[in-house]
Amino acid sequence: MSWLDDTDDLEDGFEDYDESSIRTRPNPKANRPRTKRRPAHDDAKVGRVLGVDRGRYTVLLDEGGPDERLLTAARARELRRNPIVTGDQAKVVGDTTGEDGTLARIIGIVDRTSLLRRSADDTDQVERVIVANADQMLIVVAAADPEPRARLVDRYLVAALDAGIRPLLVVTKTDLADPSAFLGHFDGLDLRVFTSAQEEMPIDEIGAALVGHSTVFVGHSGVGKSTLVNALVPSALRATGHVNQVTGRGRHTSSSTVSLRYTGPAGSGWVIDTPGVRSFGLGHVDPANILAAFTELAEIAENCPRGCTHLADAPDCALIEAAERGELSETGLARLDSLQRLLQTFADKAEQSPGR
Repeated sequence: MSWLDDTDDLEDGFEDYDESSIRTRPNPKANRPRTKRRPAHDDAKVGRVLGVDRGRYTVLLDEGGPDERLLTAARARELRRNPIVTGDQAKVVGDTTGEDGTLARIIGIVDRTSLLRRSADDTDQVERVIVANADQMLIVVAAADPEPRARLVDRYLVAALDAGIRPLLVVTKTDLADPSAFLGHFDGLDLRVFTSAQEEMPIDEIGAALVGHSTVFVGHSGVGKSTLVNALVPSALRATGHVNQVTGRGRHTSSSTVSLRYTGPAGSGWVIDTPGVRSFGLGHVDPANILAAFTELAEIAENCPRGCTHLADAPDCALIEAAERGELSETGLARLDSLQRLLQTFADKAEQSPGR
């Protein structure tokens, strides 16, 4: 027999062979094979994220409707690299009844209208997301105990304007000191200011400014931010602390960011309380947006040459020339110094960047 005869026998043996004849590895768990195809989740509901606690999200569904309810949700595995923060509009599936012991799943978030961020310092590349979809920032500062820090407020203003959020300012403890000199630092800015004393808190006035808005409250530790939140939202029960008489620093009392519903005579809105901070890094901010926080200086800077850095050694800078001609007030000079310090930080950061 020739090798051709052997080939004929082999061909006869393959006549009944098809892909089903391939031996496959058994599936001991007898479960369905994994697939990269994901369900469309057309039935997903959208709710407001009110808070985050150890990987669990409190979500408000059917806001303002007869079926309004709170539920607890976990984040889907495919979103593990995507931060979900207070204020997000989350898409949830699963058990959305909100009954005790149930757990829904967040499978996505709606496009954000704003995102407030900060970094640990101005050179830190890692940004920390504070809140999403806020349209106002209420900056809380004490007139004394602790002393107000104008440059910290400048940083809040820069972060707010960079995020497209309208800033407001509340000065507390005005019964301890006159805030006039401090407030003079912000002359020329489009900034609404409220003043508050221990026995005279303008709750109705501040509350009216919150109606129809999502307002994030920020402030140095110990300035009375939690006290103000509790006065606006009595059910909040946010912890309050005191200022250390030795260091002059406040104690952190709010440990998490949480959304609280404000309801007043004129309507309702959202108060977003954040932990107190002693620094507010702007490493994430585009330097080109910083000037917008200094409205009166921005108008003068329109006469600067293209590409002007506005730094102290910038040639033909309209801001520097206005200062040299005595056209800036004492407050204007202080604000120019604050602006230049911020811009210099970014200039130094660029010089230290790899590849330069």
